[in-house]
Amino acid sequence: MDAPSQGLPEHMIDVPVDTPAGGDGVGVLSEVETEELKSELIKVEDEIATLRQVLAAKEKHAAEIKRKLGLTTFNELKQNLSKGWQDVQASNAYKKTQATLSTAGSKTSSAISSVGSVLSRTLGEIKESPTFKSFEESVGNLKLFNSKT
Repeated sequence: MDAPSQGLPEHMIDVPVDTPAGGDGVGVLSEVETEELKSELIKVEDEIATLRQVLAAKEKHAAEIKRKLGLTTFNELKQNLSKGWQDVQASNAYKKTQATLSTAGSKTSSAISSVGSVLSRTLGEIKESPTFKSFEESVGNLKLFNSKT
């Protein structure tokens, strides 16, 4: 029983192979089929390891090319953010929101202007009223009185 377990990771040696992982007894394998599948598994795992090594080498090569071109991670991030912002500005939701806020800003501005005009006019009317003029004269007389004493 030692021969079939050669080359397999430790955690796979004690796994029963006569039943599938579900353990329901469907698909019972013969000893020959088991050996073939173990052999195929080893090959597939080796291919995966090789592909990981190739991918790592390709990523390293790509990083070297980017470095030579002056493409830093920061520049890439900046470009991605810039493109993302352009995409947001081009979206219908952004355009509708911008139009709504622009309209609201115009209306608010005109409302504040109206309030300012009304306040200015009202204050002018108050200054011209007899009560205010009487109050103004009284304050003026107090100033004169205080300056003489």
